[in-house]
Amino acid sequence: MASSTTCFLHILALFFICLPLANTIDFNYPAVFNFGDSNSDTGGLVAGVGDRLEPPNGQKYFKNPSGRFCDGRLIIDFLMDAMDLPFLNSYLDSIAAPSFRKGANFAAAGSTILPASASSVSPFSFGIQVAQFFRFKNRVLEVQAKSRKYDKYVPAQDFFQKGLYMFDIGQNDLASGFYSKTLDQILASIPTILSEFEDGVKRLYDLGGRNFWVHNTGPLGCLGQNIAKFGTDASKLDELGCVSSHNQAAKILNLQLYALCKKLQGQYSDANITHVDIFTIKSNLIANYSKYGFEQPLMACCGYGGPPLNYDIRIACGQTKVLDGNNVTAKACNDSSEYINWDGIHYTETANQFVVSQILTGKYSDPPFADKMPFLIKLKF
Repeated sequence: MASSTTCFLHILALFFICLPLANTIDFNYPAVFNFGDSNSDTGGLVAGVGDRLEPPNGQKYFKNPSGRFCDGRLIIDFLMDAMDLPFLNSYLDSIAAPSFRKGANFAAAGSTILPASASSVSPFSFGIQVAQFFRFKNRVLEVQAKSRKYDKYVPAQDFFQKGLYMFDIGQNDLASGFYSKTLDQILASIPTILSEFEDGVKRLYDLGGRNFWVHNTGPLGCLGQNIAKFGTDASKLDELGCVSSHNQAAKILNLQLYALCKKLQGQYSDANITHVDIFTIKSNLIANYSKYGFEQPLMACCGYGGPPLNYDIRIACGQTKVLDGNNVTAKACNDSSEYINWDGIHYTETANQFVVSQILTGKYSDPPFADKMPFLIKLKF
């Protein structure tokens, strides 16, 4: 099945190259500044908490620890590649003099939009990430005022206005809520979550940002972690085998996020604010997985426990532990390209590649650029 998936993506790439260039949206950004959670974390949490994410068996694209919760590239990696920009270095990773010339990644796994609590996985909530960007920009301007010798490592001053600000965060605000709140309580918290998000976007706008790209939340109920915990009762599952309550919360948050983006589009007439419907793309992939060359829509490639989910909350992908008196390892499957889910929480590189191929059609964006290709896609297999 791996060969059929590759063939499908090659056909998509050829299709994109034949599409005309967009006139209404400028994707020629000099830099990208990203804010988010594990879906776009390129090493932030690992560096920030001094931890190390080992590459589990089967990791094929990044041969060494990359800080990514995936067997390879994330959506953000494919988007950077398509725009002919280098992969984003994490703001918190200062090893080996990382270059921030083309932007910086403030995303950290486990992050939420709402301020972190003492029990949060990540202390780097959205407000903290925005504050880190403020410090980053101020330090860049200070360095440039004193000397030009670091210009090749940091963004030019006008990059902060011309650059693209990307957001993929909010998933953990909902997912963590289900461990202590009712569905009604979670739904009631959504306006507060989005108010915090709006405040962060406004702060970035006030600092000169003008190009904003907002991903909505994917189908949380289709993640193995949530199915294992909240889907033991079959009546709580939908027709795809996903937890209905989690997907309902995601849909309602997404509706309100879309309304917020429309509000901001009207409020900031000199800004470009694009909303991207990740939920629909991922739901379509899961519902029609075999059509797109996948064998497993919900089961994790890297995990422990075997079918139907191959997920055990006690042991993470790549770890070795003693469980029930036995020494076990959560190993990767033989061919991750057959799986949509990587580790019960995150998607495989092949699934991420598919999601990007759909994003770049423009059909899932508002404002849309359907049937127009803003740049030539260059997928590097």
